[in-house]
Amino acid sequence: MRSLDVGALPVCDGRRLLGMLTDRDITIRATAESRDPDNTLVRDCMTRELVYCFEDQDIKEAERVMQDKQIRRLPVLTREKLLAGIVALGDLATKTGDVQQVGRTVREVSKP
Repeated sequence: MRSLDVGALPVCDGRRLLGMLTDRDITIRATAESRDPDNTLVRDCMTRELVYCFEDQDIKEAERVMQDKQIRRLPVLTREKLLAGIVALGDLATKTGDVQQVGRTVREVSKP
């Protein structure tokens, strides 16, 4: 994660999404529990609850999911449920051009 400068990685079996591993997962489920990093498995720290959108869905639906689930990175799957990519808040900001909608999404995702 450090070498790629990312805060989240998809965990896959081939292209089938099994979960996500975030820097927060590592902090909460490994570091805070004093787990040995040399002997702790990704599957023991990753978020298993899958929240995703499909690649052929409207971006507004992806934004709604991000708002509802308060997530900043949303895996994008094919209809066969294979990983196609990840959409992040930054992608919405730079590619949709809808500044007001992106602002609403950031506000909803950031609520305590």
